[in-house]
Parts: sequence; structure tokens; C-alpha cells
Amino acid sequence: MNGDYFFDKSWPVFYRDNHLLVLYKPAGLLAQSDETAEPSLLDLGKLWVKNVYNKPGRVFLGLVHRLDRPVAGVMLFCRTSKAASRISEQFRAGKAEKYYFAVLEGELKEKSGSLVNYLERGERRSSQVVLEKTPSAREARLSFAVLDCKGGRTLVRVKLETGRKHQIRVQFAHIGHPVAGDLRYGAPAALAQKQIALFAKELLVDHPVGGERLRFESPLPSGWPWQGREEETSALPWDWRELEGKLGI
Repeated sequence: MNGDYFFDKSWPVFYRDNHLLVLYKPAGLLAQSDETAEPSLLDLGKLWVKNVYNKPGRVFLGLVHRLDRPVAGVMLFCRTSKAASRISEQFRAGKAEKYYFAVLEGELKEKSGSLVNYLERGERRSSQVVLEKTPSAREARLSFAVLDCKGGRTLVRVKLETGRKHQIRVQFAHIGHPVAGDLRYGAPAALAQKQIALFAKELLVDHPVGGERLRFESPLPSGWPWQGREEETSALPWDWRELEGKLGI
């Protein structure tokens, strides 16, 4: 809906109806609350729905997928349990399409390709590639296309075909090309505000009631580390701290 924004005019609502709410998640903001009790996009979404629709009592908002804390981009929530069940099934069945932009350290030799690995949970909430399937390992698949290479880095568009923990970060680090700023998986230096250069650019799902194919896309945020794509860069705040101090929530 044109003109919709989420608490602040620089923070867009990409889509909303009686069944779905599609928001922008800035880097540094949790998708869902954890033991730290810090703010999360899910909690803020519930508060926003309660305020905008004058909802009494507790508000339902279904979390059907996640983004890592240092990752920004498009996130979809469901406003009814029926919508959440149907969208979750699309994610499980591979019918939802997820596309990311990533800036990788080093220059990839291949212009396109696929990565298939087995991932296990490692120490300190990390994931790691294992050479063969084990009872705790899960297959991780993605495909990528190189958009540009320069300055010792590569810009890629990634189609995520499975949804494993830290999957894109781990798989590219495994082939020697960690995401820029991702110190956990081997990047040589942090970015200015501790984000990583991984961005959830597009999400495609079927509407849970009408069935029509929906495509949600976010412009790149201000400060995205790739010159030459300024035509896509907006005033979107990349980091949560740019918004947190203004909201007073």
C-alpha cells in the first residue's frame, strides 16, 4: 500500500492485508526475541498491528521464516493462524522463493553455479560444513549468479533453496569467500556498524487465501557497500540503531 510506513517514515511496510504483513528488517534487530529480551521485529510488528487496527487484547502475528540478526531485508509475517500454516507449508515444500544479494570477499571464478553441502550446528551457535551426512547434518542447497567483481570482492545474487541456519554465510565461507563483514565466518574486517553484506532482496509466495503469486522486493539500504548500484539504493536505514533512538518504544 502506497504511503505505508512502520513507526518511522523511513521504515516501509511493503504489503499488508487481512492475512499478511510484509516488513523491512534492519540489520542488528532480532527477527524474534531471545533470552536477551531485546526488541524484535516480531514484537514490534504485534505492537504496530495493535495500534493501527485498534486491536484489543493480544495480537496474533505468525513468524514463518527468519533472518539472522546482522542481515537486513524483506520479512513476511502472517496475521492469522490459517495463513501461517499455509505459508509455512510453502516454505517446507520449497514453493516459496528467496533471493539475496551478497558482497563476498575475493573474486569468484565461476559466473554462476550451485553449492550443495551438509551442515551441522557447531559451537557458539554457529554452523559448519561436514564432509559426509551424519544423523545431525542437514543438506543445504543454493544457487548463485555473479553480478559484478571489483576491488577484490564479488557481488552475487543468491537463490536460497533450503533454509538452514547461517546457510549462505557458511557455504560461501567454506569455498573461501566469506560475506563481507562476517567476522564469525572468516571475513577479514568488520563493516562500520557490524552489519554483514547479506541482504534479503526478494521473496515470492502464493497468497494463502487467494492463491495468486505475490512478489515482495526491497531496495538496497543506504550505505550498501557496492558502488555502481546507486540507482537501487534508497533512504532505507541499514542498521537498527539508526531507527531505535527515534522511536521511543
